Amino acid sequence: MIEVKTSPLSDGEFNRGVFATCDIKKGALLHEAPVISYPNDQHQYIEQTLLADYAFEYGINHSAILLGYGMLFNHSYEPNATYEINFKNHTFDFYAYTDIKAGDEILINYNGDVDDKEELWFNQD
Repeated sequence: MIEVKTSPLSDGEFNRGVFATCDIKKGALLHEAPVISYPNDQHQYIEQTLLADYAFEYGINHSAILLGYGMLFNHSYEPNATYEINFKNHTFDFYAYTDIKAGDEILINYNGDVDDKEELWFNQD
């Protein structure tokens, strides 16, 4: 259903993104990314690494690093996918927010809410 390929949207060192290998209907579960959670007071150490740009908020007092394809979805203010935190299973569950065509890059809003247009934290001064 999904695969990792070179993304024209990414200008980082790796230039990767997640793409649909077939047509995907709105609401379909795309991926369950397992979580490695850590207390927020340890984030100061993560901030000294490249992983800082990939950490997600995970509840009130924790942050998380996502495994699987979880950290490879690129950002859009007009996403075609969204995610929900599944605390019971310790996963981030990614769903199609719109119908997605085979070959399309799957994009999420890094702010967590599909309608949130706030400037991203790593673009702020």
